[in-house]
Amino acid sequence: MMSAAFRIRALRAVGAMLLGLGLHAAAAAADAELPGEMLVRLRSTAALGPLLLKYELSLVSQFGARPIYRLKGIGLADVHPKIEAMALEPNVLSVEPNFAHSSPEARRNNAWAIGTPQAYTAQWAPQSLRLREAHRLTVGAGVRVAVLDTGVDRTHPALAGRLLAGFDFVDFDADPSEVGSSLNISFGHGTHVAGLVALVAPGAQIMPLRVLDAEGVGNAWVLVEAMLYAVDPDHNPMTDDGAHVINMSLGSTNRTQLLDSVAKLAACAIPAAVEEPADDFTDPGYNADKDRCASSSGAVIVAAAGNDATDAIRQYPAAEGSYGLLAVGASNADARLAAFSSFGSWVDLAAPGEGITSSVPGGGYGTWSGTSMAAPLAAGTAALVRALNPDMQAKNLARRLVQLSSALCGTRLRQVDAAAAVLNVMPPDNGCP
Repeated sequence: MMSAAFRIRALRAVGAMLLGLGLHAAAAAADAELPGEMLVRLRSTAALGPLLLKYELSLVSQFGARPIYRLKGIGLADVHPKIEAMALEPNVLSVEPNFAHSSPEARRNNAWAIGTPQAYTAQWAPQSLRLREAHRLTVGAGVRVAVLDTGVDRTHPALAGRLLAGFDFVDFDADPSEVGSSLNISFGHGTHVAGLVALVAPGAQIMPLRVLDAEGVGNAWVLVEAMLYAVDPDHNPMTDDGAHVINMSLGSTNRTQLLDSVAKLAACAIPAAVEEPADDFTDPGYNADKDRCASSSGAVIVAAAGNDATDAIRQYPAAEGSYGLLAVGASNADARLAAFSSFGSWVDLAAPGEGITSSVPGGGYGTWSGTSMAAPLAAGTAALVRALNPDMQAKNLARRLVQLSSALCGTRLRQVDAAAAVLNVMPPDNGCP
């Protein structure tokens, strides 16, 4: 059997060459539309039938009883004219193509280097986050963190005893294991991300939800499907089994209105009154969400900002600006913004993301750079705070991480400070000139 070390060497030697050749293809796949598909949110479930007939559409999927649908045009006709026409329908709250999503590292083709178990625990990130001080008060026990990614290696020692059942939304089965090999662009991405949540919040439970394939590509429908599963895995709003934190180290340059609506459901930010169409959750199909939120504080959503080294390219869902959502950039060991990290007014804060060591499939460790690494470190910190404040609303928890962050040098962005967030105090001055 191929050893973990050999598999990682293969990734470096062969994968780097293949990934370099695949740069444009990966970026194109990340921004593509699924042909003929559209995502539709209606005012009520009763409106679906007439619209299917009028626009010659077929139903692909529905979110339980909610009036949210994945539809497909009948035949090979371009669905964009239908989308434009449906947008004018009074019972259509939103309609848009089903866009692809991917991990930022798949889009930029950043390969990892070999890491070690010692580097995993002794790297610069824990000290930068001041984890030792935070862990004196909490390790995140009782908190559940959903990781929406490429899956996870269930046998990895760093994740032993920390994984919940999860689900695979790519193959649609109960096994969210990583699929593929070291020749695939994003193989190991989910295991690496999960290992960073475990590093920051070793007492938390991790819910692996596979939404990206071996090339690190998924789509908007699968993503929102997994978000709703994360907050209510058994589809019973009266049981306490949902995620308190959702990590998404993935994204697209295309905004999806449905993501914003689902984020409100996940974060329990369902408006009491309908002041605009996007706030219309009056259909009985949302009753289960309202029942869940009556006894839940909602999930904090953490999303990677992207690796485009600019403020001109926004990555979604990070740039959605949704209730309870944190857009996370990457910092380096010099207390500066990492050169590859996206930035701009839509990025809320940063976390260590350059040269970060974590678990990879096969029991090994790898060192990777990207905002995908920064996001789970922030998500783990959110889990630490939630463990001490179980009734804190998602938006307030996200705000605390931002307000009690530490300064980075040369940028307006600030970095997550786990000790300050847990202790609810301002962090010390880091000495930037």
